Amino acid sequence: MNPMINSLCEQFIQSRDTIKQTLKMSGTYIYPVCANLFCGTGKTAEREQLEACKKLLASKTSAFSTFRGAVHALTVCMLSLENAPEEKISKVLNCYQHLKKEFLSSPALAMAAFFVPDDGDISEKAVRAKTLYRRMRDEHPFLTSSDDAFFAVLMAFSPKTDDQLIEDMEECYQQLKTRFGANNNIQTTAHVLALGEGDPAEKTGKMLELFDAIAQTGLKYGKLYELPVLASLSMIAPNARQASADLLEADEFLSKQKGYGFWGMGKKMRLMHAAMILSGMYSGQSHMNAAAISYVLYILSLQRSTAAAN
Repeated sequence: MNPMINSLCEQFIQSRDTIKQTLKMSGTYIYPVCANLFCGTGKTAEREQLEACKKLLASKTSAFSTFRGAVHALTVCMLSLENAPEEKISKVLNCYQHLKKEFLSSPALAMAAFFVPDDGDISEKAVRAKTLYRRMRDEHPFLTSSDDAFFAVLMAFSPKTDDQLIEDMEECYQQLKTRFGANNNIQTTAHVLALGEGDPAEKTGKMLELFDAIAQTGLKYGKLYELPVLASLSMIAPNARQASADLLEADEFLSKQKGYGFWGMGKKMRLMHAAMILSGMYSGQSHMNAAAISYVLYILSLQRSTAAAN
């Protein structure tokens, strides 16, 4: 097995277990995404640091704060990765207040506040994000939800024009729709691709090439919430053949770990987690974290829908 893949997988499992023991009751689906945040930076979660950031968050926010709700574990983990967590949470909370002037409070908006660059006028960008969100909704009124505010905020900092972003998203969406059908997961995948550089047809083609290369290894990659993660991976992978071979190795490692066996999360989710890990090896950039967090937002939206129906 590739030593680097093996090392990253071991770090991933170690971080997942540490986070699960320290931030209890956060949800089985959230722990792997939290662990991936550490893999992307070459670090391993430390209980003492997590506890310290948990206390810091409690001191800076009320018990009813969005940051202490469904995305509590993600918030604590992202703070623990900072050299100056107290300074970071102050900036994030300030950014969140500006974003709330344009959007309703939501877990998606809270996560977006973490990804906002330090430079630039946040008030101006928040207005641009709302404009982009409205245009997303105009294109797909039945698919766009409050969770899409996450990507609207990220896009507000893009050097591309609003027209370029919307056209990029729509072209990617239309091409993906012919392969996977029209649904919210495809729209989110198109958002991820639109954040990347390059021609929409080229970006979509690379993603589909990787999807097919994975199938040739005998693995079956998911066609739902897993796709945004694959889209992001396809944009940083050296090539489809290498990425699919690396995925096979990472998936094999995870299959032998607690939580991923016969009674575990399932093969498709395990493969998606392997894709998250590989992103850290290929680039270590936050772009993959954004795609992975979109998966958490998807899970949270399902939980809200289920609760509303009951």
